[in-house]
Amino acid sequence: MSSVIEAPSLTLSESAAKRIAFLVAQEEEPDTKLRITVSGGGCSGFRYDFSFDAAVNEDDRVFERDGAKVVIDEVSLDLLGGSVVDFVDDLMGAYFAIQNPNASSSCGCGTSFSI
Repeated sequence: MSSVIEAPSLTLSESAAKRIAFLVAQEEEPDTKLRITVSGGGCSGFRYDFSFDAAVNEDDRVFERDGAKVVIDEVSLDLLGGSVVDFVDDLMGAYFAIQNPNASSSCGCGTSFSI
């Protein structure tokens, strides 16, 4: 009997895909992707970091929607598996928001979380 190990998934909302595509269009490197990493810190233990990167490393997974690409390393993906990446534009500002089912709590600003 063989067992299949499912890789963690990540979903991009339509608004996140549109915003990533808009921001990438502003870059000079056409193969730019949004990189999301999780690092220690923030007010809840872990924090989300967002940057743009044209490289895809050996331990990266690439997720795509409507041509917009997000790159996440395997360690970060372990903490982000099953999450939804959204882009919010409201009275509080415009920002990427992550709905992370693995987080037991998050800070008020939504940039850090604990497990």
